[in-house]
Amino acid sequence: MTKFTTRKTYRPYVSPLDPCPPIKEKVYSTPAQLYLGFQPENLPQFTAKEALYAGTLWKLLYDPYYGPMEKGRDDE
Repeated sequence: MTKFTTRKTYRPYVSPLDPCPPIKEKVYSTPAQLYLGFQPENLPQFTAKEALYAGTLWKLLYDPYYGPMEKGRDDE
């Protein structure tokens, strides 16, 4: 079974006539709220200062952006 992640990948079509080097696998991020049907009770919260930096009050919905060359949360 694969580990759940909000970061998804897909393999685009690579043309044999394309003059550029192909990108074999592309990565995109999906927001965490897509996987919540409703707001569960007693979700862990950030402090007020942490919430301002994170952009959300709930830790479950925090999803920082990692560039394609950075080692992120899902790359362990």
